[in-house]
Amino acid sequence: MGARRGRQIVVRDYADDAIGPEHFEMVVAEVRGLEEGEVLVRNWWTSVDPGMRLRLRPDPPAGYFPQFKLGEPLDGVLTVGEVIESRAEGFSPGDVVWHPFGWRELSIVAADVNYMNGVARLQVLDMDGVEPQHYLGALGSMGLTAYAGLSMVGALSGGETVWVSAAAGAVGSLAVQFALRSGNRVVASAGSSAKVAWLESLGATAFNWRSTSVAEGLAQAAPEGIDVYFDNVGGGHLEAALAALRPGGRVALCGSVSEYESAPMGPANLFQATAKELTLRGFRGSLHLDLLPEMQSEVRSMVKDGSLVYEESIYDGLERAPEAMSDMLAGRSMGKVLVRI
Repeated sequence: MGARRGRQIVVRDYADDAIGPEHFEMVVAEVRGLEEGEVLVRNWWTSVDPGMRLRLRPDPPAGYFPQFKLGEPLDGVLTVGEVIESRAEGFSPGDVVWHPFGWRELSIVAADVNYMNGVARLQVLDMDGVEPQHYLGALGSMGLTAYAGLSMVGALSGGETVWVSAAAGAVGSLAVQFALRSGNRVVASAGSSAKVAWLESLGATAFNWRSTSVAEGLAQAAPEGIDVYFDNVGGGHLEAALAALRPGGRVALCGSVSEYESAPMGPANLFQATAKELTLRGFRGSLHLDLLPEMQSEVRSMVKDGSLVYEESIYDGLERAPEAMSDMLAGRSMGKVLVRI
Protein backbone atom coordinates (compact mmCIF):
# COMPACT_ATOMS: atom_id res chain seq x y z
CA MET A 1 0.00 0.00 0.00
CA GLY A 2 1.30 3.43 -0.91
CA ALA A 3 1.81 6.24 1.54
CA ARG A 4 -1.32 7.83 2.91
CA ARG A 5 -2.12 11.40 1.91
CA GLY A 6 -4.55 13.82 3.50
CA ARG A 7 -5.76 17.37 3.13
CA GLN A 8 -4.85 19.95 5.75
CA ILE A 9 -5.22 23.68 6.16
CA VAL A 10 -2.07 25.71 6.77
CA VAL A 11 -1.57 29.33 7.81
CA ARG A 12 -0.54 31.66 4.99
CA ASP A 13 -0.37 34.95 6.88
CA TYR A 14 -1.16 36.63 10.17
CA ALA A 15 -3.61 39.51 10.52
CA ASP A 16 -4.15 42.50 12.84
CA ASP A 17 -7.70 43.07 11.64
CA ALA A 18 -10.39 40.72 10.29
CA ILE A 19 -9.22 37.19 9.56
CA GLY A 20 -10.55 35.51 6.42
CA PRO A 21 -10.07 32.59 4.02
CA GLU A 22 -7.23 34.46 2.32
CA HIS A 23 -5.09 33.90 5.41
CA PHE A 24 -5.19 30.11 4.95
CA GLU A 25 -4.36 27.55 2.28
CA MET A 26 -5.48 23.98 1.67
CA VAL A 27 -2.67 21.53 0.88
CA VAL A 28 -2.35 17.78 0.46
CA ALA A 29 0.37 16.25 2.60
CA GLU A 30 1.90 12.79 2.79
CA VAL A 31 1.45 11.10 6.16
CA ARG A 32 4.55 9.33 7.48
CA GLY A 33 4.52 5.90 9.05
CA LEU A 34 3.82 5.49 12.75
CA GLU A 35 6.49 5.24 15.40
CA GLU A 36 6.13 3.28 18.60
CA GLY A 37 3.62 4.94 20.95
CA GLU A 38 1.69 6.71 18.19
CA VAL A 39 -1.72 6.34 16.57
CA LEU A 40 -3.14 7.48 13.25
CA VAL A 41 -6.54 9.16 13.50
CA ARG A 42 -9.06 9.84 10.77
CA ASN A 43 -10.64 13.07 11.97
CA TRP A 44 -14.41 13.48 11.99
CA TRP A 45 -14.94 16.84 13.71
CA THR A 46 -12.63 19.78 14.35
CA SER A 47 -13.14 22.82 16.52
CA VAL A 48 -13.33 26.53 15.78
CA ASP A 49 -12.93 28.72 18.88
CA PRO A 50 -12.48 32.47 19.50
CA GLY A 51 -9.17 31.94 21.31
CA MET A 52 -7.65 30.59 18.09
CA ARG A 53 -7.78 34.14 16.73
CA LEU A 54 -5.17 35.28 19.25
CA ARG A 55 -2.76 32.73 17.83
CA LEU A 56 -3.15 34.19 14.34
CA ARG A 57 -1.96 37.65 15.33
CA PRO A 58 1.54 38.92 14.52
CA ASP A 59 1.95 39.66 18.24
CA PRO A 60 -0.03 37.08 20.24
CA PRO A 61 -0.34 37.66 23.99
CA ALA A 62 2.43 36.22 26.11
CA GLY A 63 1.63 33.25 28.32
CA TYR A 64 -1.15 31.86 26.13
CA PHE A 65 -0.99 28.94 23.70
CA PRO A 66 1.76 29.53 21.11
CA GLN A 67 1.30 31.33 17.82
CA PHE A 68 0.31 29.14 14.86
CA LYS A 69 3.30 28.73 12.56
CA LEU A 70 3.23 30.05 9.00
CA GLY A 71 3.11 27.36 6.35
CA GLU A 72 2.14 24.69 8.87
CA PRO A 73 -1.16 23.15 9.97
CA LEU A 74 -2.88 24.38 13.12
CA ASP A 75 -1.61 22.44 16.14
CA GLY A 76 -3.45 22.86 19.41
CA VAL A 77 -7.00 22.64 18.05
CA LEU A 78 -9.16 20.04 19.76
CA THR A 79 -10.45 17.38 17.36
CA VAL A 80 -12.41 14.13 17.49
CA GLY A 81 -11.92 11.15 15.22
CA GLU A 82 -11.42 7.41 14.86
CA VAL A 83 -8.18 5.50 15.32
CA ILE A 84 -7.39 3.69 12.06
CA GLU A 85 -3.92 2.44 12.95
CA SER A 86 -2.16 2.08 16.29
CA ARG A 87 1.29 1.38 17.69
CA ALA A 88 0.30 2.63 21.15
CA GLU A 89 -0.76 0.44 24.04
CA GLY A 90 -4.36 1.01 25.07
CA PHE A 91 -5.53 2.28 21.67
CA SER A 92 -7.04 0.12 18.91
CA PRO A 93 -8.52 0.76 15.46
CA GLY A 94 -12.13 1.84 15.87
CA ASP A 95 -11.57 3.77 19.11
CA VAL A 96 -13.12 7.25 19.15
CA VAL A 97 -10.57 9.69 20.56
CA TRP A 98 -9.84 13.35 21.02
CA HIS A 99 -6.50 15.04 20.36
CA PRO A 100 -5.08 18.50 19.47
CA PHE A 101 -4.19 18.19 15.76
CA GLY A 102 -7.19 19.62 13.96
CA TRP A 103 -7.99 21.32 10.66
CA ARG A 104 -6.74 18.25 8.78
CA GLU A 105 -8.09 14.90 7.65
CA LEU A 106 -5.42 12.62 9.14
CA SER A 107 -3.40 13.15 12.33
CA ILE A 108 -0.53 11.28 13.94
CA VAL A 109 -0.78 11.56 17.72
CA ALA A 110 1.58 10.40 20.46
CA ALA A 111 -0.27 8.65 23.25
CA ASP A 112 1.79 9.84 26.22
CA VAL A 113 2.01 13.63 25.72
CA ASN A 114 0.02 16.13 27.80
CA TYR A 115 -0.95 18.38 24.90
CA MET A 116 -2.51 21.78 25.71
CA ASN A 117 -1.77 21.57 29.44
CA GLY A 118 -3.22 18.05 29.42
CA VAL A 119 -6.73 18.91 28.22
CA ALA A 120 -5.99 17.42 24.77
CA ARG A 121 -4.03 14.33 25.81
CA LEU A 122 -5.01 11.43 23.56
CA GLN A 123 -8.02 9.80 25.17
CA VAL A 124 -10.61 7.16 24.28
CA LEU A 125 -14.03 8.76 24.65
CA ASP A 126 -17.11 7.32 26.34
CA MET A 127 -19.77 7.46 23.64
CA ASP A 128 -22.67 6.23 25.78
CA GLY A 129 -25.63 8.52 25.10
CA VAL A 130 -23.64 11.34 23.47
CA GLU A 131 -22.43 12.35 20.01
CA PRO A 132 -18.71 12.59 19.15
CA GLN A 133 -18.79 16.36 18.60
CA HIS A 134 -20.11 16.89 22.14
CA TYR A 135 -16.52 16.37 23.28
CA LEU A 136 -15.54 19.52 21.41
CA GLY A 137 -18.25 21.47 23.20
CA ALA A 138 -20.26 20.74 26.33
CA LEU A 139 -18.26 17.65 27.37
CA GLY A 140 -14.89 19.11 26.45
CA SER A 141 -12.90 22.30 26.84
CA MET A 142 -15.92 24.58 26.31
CA GLY A 143 -17.78 22.96 29.19
CA LEU A 144 -14.66 22.94 31.33
CA THR A 145 -14.05 26.65 30.67
CA ALA A 146 -17.61 27.63 31.57
CA TYR A 147 -17.66 25.46 34.68
CA ALA A 148 -14.18 26.46 35.86
CA GLY A 149 -14.88 30.17 35.43
CA LEU A 150 -18.03 30.05 37.52
CA SER A 151 -16.28 27.87 40.08
CA MET A 152 -13.28 30.21 40.39
CA VAL A 153 -15.53 33.12 41.42
CA GLY A 154 -17.83 31.09 43.65
CA ALA A 155 -20.88 31.38 41.39
CA LEU A 156 -22.08 27.76 41.65
CA SER A 157 -23.68 28.16 45.07
CA GLY A 158 -26.77 29.99 43.81
CA GLY A 159 -28.80 32.93 45.05
CA GLU A 160 -26.97 35.66 43.12
CA THR A 161 -27.31 37.69 39.95
CA VAL A 162 -24.83 36.59 37.30
CA TRP A 163 -24.25 38.40 33.99
CA VAL A 164 -22.79 36.42 31.08
CA SER A 165 -21.65 38.26 27.95
CA ALA A 166 -21.42 36.65 24.48
CA ALA A 167 -23.99 34.38 26.06
CA ALA A 168 -25.09 32.63 22.87
CA GLY A 169 -21.58 31.35 22.16
CA ALA A 170 -20.01 28.00 22.90
CA VAL A 171 -18.78 28.90 26.39
CA GLY A 172 -21.31 31.59 27.23
CA SER A 173 -24.38 29.43 26.61
CA LEU A 174 -22.99 26.78 28.95
CA ALA A 175 -22.11 29.35 31.60
CA VAL A 176 -25.71 30.60 31.43
CA GLN A 177 -27.12 27.11 31.93
CA PHE A 178 -24.66 26.11 34.67
CA ALA A 179 -25.45 29.33 36.54
CA LEU A 180 -29.20 28.84 36.19
CA ARG A 181 -28.98 25.21 37.27
CA SER A 182 -27.10 26.36 40.37
CA GLY A 183 -29.99 28.61 41.38
CA ASN A 184 -28.78 32.01 40.22
CA ARG A 185 -30.69 34.71 38.39
CA VAL A 186 -28.89 35.09 35.07
CA VAL A 187 -28.61 38.14 32.83
CA ALA A 188 -27.36 37.32 29.34
CA SER A 189 -26.25 39.59 26.51
CA ALA A 190 -25.84 38.76 22.83
CA GLY A 191 -25.70 40.53 19.49
CA SER A 192 -29.00 39.70 17.76
CA SER A 193 -32.70 39.46 18.53
CA ALA A 194 -32.71 35.75 17.62
CA LYS A 195 -29.96 35.05 20.13
CA VAL A 196 -31.76 37.07 22.79
CA ALA A 197 -34.98 35.11 22.20
CA TRP A 198 -33.08 31.83 22.51
CA LEU A 199 -31.40 32.92 25.75
CA GLU A 200 -34.76 33.97 27.18
CA SER A 201 -36.13 30.51 26.32
CA LEU A 202 -33.41 29.07 28.56
CA GLY A 203 -34.63 31.16 31.51
CA ALA A 204 -32.22 34.10 31.36
CA THR A 205 -33.09 37.80 31.28
CA ALA A 206 -31.45 38.81 28.02
CA PHE A 207 -30.69 41.97 26.04
CA ASN A 208 -29.23 42.83 22.63
CA TRP A 209 -26.12 44.94 23.10
CA ARG A 210 -26.22 46.02 19.44
CA SER A 211 -29.65 47.68 19.74
CA THR A 212 -28.99 49.46 23.05
CA SER A 213 -25.90 50.50 24.92
CA VAL A 214 -24.45 47.80 27.15
CA ALA A 215 -24.87 50.01 30.21
CA GLU A 216 -28.53 50.70 29.43
CA GLY A 217 -29.30 47.08 28.66
CA LEU A 218 -27.65 45.95 31.86
CA ALA A 219 -29.41 48.62 33.94
CA GLN A 220 -32.81 47.51 32.61
CA ALA A 221 -32.07 43.81 33.10
CA ALA A 222 -30.52 44.18 36.56
CA PRO A 223 -31.53 47.55 38.07
CA GLU A 224 -30.23 46.55 41.51
CA GLY A 225 -26.83 45.54 40.14
CA ILE A 226 -25.03 42.24 39.66
CA ASP A 227 -22.93 40.02 41.89
CA VAL A 228 -20.90 38.16 39.27
CA TYR A 229 -19.80 38.91 35.70
CA PHE A 230 -18.61 36.13 33.38
CA ASP A 231 -16.61 38.12 30.85
CA ASN A 232 -16.18 36.82 27.31
CA VAL A 233 -15.94 40.25 25.64
CA GLY A 234 -13.80 42.72 27.60
CA GLY A 235 -13.66 46.39 26.59
CA GLY A 236 -16.94 48.26 27.00
CA HIS A 237 -18.69 45.22 28.41
CA LEU A 238 -16.17 44.94 31.23
CA GLU A 239 -16.49 48.67 31.86
CA ALA A 240 -20.27 48.33 32.19
CA ALA A 241 -19.83 45.39 34.55
CA LEU A 242 -17.48 47.32 36.84
CA ALA A 243 -20.10 50.03 37.11
CA ALA A 244 -22.95 47.58 37.79
CA LEU A 245 -21.23 45.21 40.21
CA ARG A 246 -22.25 45.43 43.83
CA PRO A 247 -19.57 45.83 46.55
CA GLY A 248 -17.65 42.59 46.89
CA GLY A 249 -18.66 41.46 43.38
CA ARG A 250 -16.55 39.11 41.29
CA VAL A 251 -15.50 38.89 37.66
CA ALA A 252 -14.43 35.73 35.84
CA LEU A 253 -12.12 36.96 33.06
CA CYS A 254 -12.59 34.31 30.37
CA GLY A 255 -11.97 36.16 27.11
CA SER A 256 -11.88 39.55 25.41
CA VAL A 257 -13.27 38.90 21.94
CA SER A 258 -13.94 42.61 21.34
CA GLU A 259 -10.16 43.10 21.18
CA TYR A 260 -9.11 40.04 19.16
CA GLU A 261 -9.22 41.93 15.85
CA SER A 262 -8.73 45.50 17.05
CA ALA A 263 -6.66 47.62 19.41
CA PRO A 264 -7.10 46.97 23.15
CA MET A 265 -10.03 48.83 24.72
CA GLY A 266 -9.46 48.47 28.45
CA PRO A 267 -12.14 49.80 30.84
CA ALA A 268 -11.79 53.46 31.82
CA ASN A 269 -13.27 52.85 35.27
CA LEU A 270 -10.93 50.18 36.59
CA PHE A 271 -10.70 52.02 39.91
CA GLN A 272 -14.18 50.68 40.64
CA ALA A 273 -12.42 47.42 41.48
CA THR A 274 -10.72 49.23 44.35
CA ALA A 275 -13.69 51.36 45.39
CA LYS A 276 -16.03 48.36 45.60
CA GLU A 277 -13.47 45.76 46.70
CA LEU A 278 -14.16 43.67 43.61
CA THR A 279 -12.33 40.49 42.66
CA LEU A 280 -11.21 40.16 39.02
CA ARG A 281 -10.10 36.58 38.44
CA GLY A 282 -8.42 35.54 35.21
CA PHE A 283 -8.51 31.84 34.44
CA ARG A 284 -7.95 29.24 31.72
CA GLY A 285 -10.08 26.14 31.58
CA SER A 286 -7.13 23.96 30.53
CA LEU A 287 -5.42 24.72 33.85
CA HIS A 288 -8.30 23.29 35.86
CA LEU A 289 -8.36 19.67 34.71
CA ASP A 290 -9.26 18.63 38.25
CA LEU A 291 -12.77 19.95 37.51
CA LEU A 292 -13.21 17.98 34.26
CA PRO A 293 -14.77 14.82 35.78
CA GLU A 294 -17.16 16.93 37.91
CA MET A 295 -18.17 19.02 34.90
CA GLN A 296 -18.67 16.00 32.65
CA SER A 297 -20.82 14.33 35.29
CA GLU A 298 -22.96 17.49 35.50
CA VAL A 299 -23.31 17.71 31.71
CA ARG A 300 -24.22 14.02 31.38
CA SER A 301 -26.93 14.53 33.99
CA MET A 302 -28.27 17.49 32.02
CA VAL A 303 -28.23 15.45 28.79
CA LYS A 304 -30.12 12.60 30.45
CA ASP A 305 -32.79 14.80 32.01
CA GLY A 306 -33.14 16.85 28.83
CA SER A 307 -32.23 20.16 30.46
CA LEU A 308 -29.12 20.87 28.38
CA VAL A 309 -29.79 23.02 25.32
CA TYR A 310 -26.65 23.32 23.25
CA GLU A 311 -26.74 24.93 19.83
CA GLU A 312 -24.20 24.01 17.16
CA SER A 313 -23.21 25.89 14.01
CA ILE A 314 -21.94 23.13 11.71
CA TYR A 315 -19.88 23.73 8.56
CA ASP A 316 -19.58 20.71 6.28
CA GLY A 317 -16.18 20.16 4.68
CA LEU A 318 -12.67 20.91 5.87
CA GLU A 319 -12.37 23.65 3.27
CA ARG A 320 -15.01 25.67 5.15
CA ALA A 321 -13.01 25.96 8.37
CA PRO A 322 -11.70 29.49 7.57
CA GLU A 323 -15.24 30.61 6.71
CA ALA A 324 -16.45 29.19 10.00
CA MET A 325 -13.84 31.18 11.91
CA SER A 326 -14.72 34.40 10.08
CA ASP A 327 -18.44 33.93 10.76
CA MET A 328 -17.84 33.15 14.42
CA LEU A 329 -15.73 36.27 15.02
CA ALA A 330 -18.29 38.44 13.20
CA GLY A 331 -21.12 37.11 15.37
CA ARG A 332 -22.86 35.26 12.52
CA SER A 333 -22.89 31.90 14.31
CA MET A 334 -24.62 30.56 17.40
CA GLY A 335 -23.39 28.12 20.01
CA LYS A 336 -20.45 25.86 19.32
CA VAL A 337 -18.85 26.30 15.89
CA LEU A 338 -17.79 22.97 14.37
CA VAL A 339 -16.38 21.69 11.10
CA ARG A 340 -17.52 18.25 10.03
CA ILE A 341 -14.58 16.85 8.06
